[in-house]
Amino acid sequence: GFRSYNLGRCVFNSSDLNDIEFIYSGYYNMDEIWRFSSSLGKYVGYTEYGLKQAENWNKDPSILARRRAEKERYCKHNIDID
Repeated sequence: GFRSYNLGRCVFNSSDLNDIEFIYSGYYNMDEIWRFSSSLGKYVGYTEYGLKQAENWNKDPSILARRRAEKERYCKHNIDID
């Protein structure tokens, strides 16, 4: 059957939290259909469905605020591990 899943990851350019990009992506059958990028501060869509989702989420300040805050929670504790 079809598989859809979400995946968060941190891209480390240095150990400074400001240089870290948090990416949260939605996949459908191994294809990335949308992504939140902390460096853009918003969602981007890659398919027709993904574009619609991104557009809706980008209109919602509470969703954007939650994702932006996740960068710190999700990436910060990984800085020292590397």
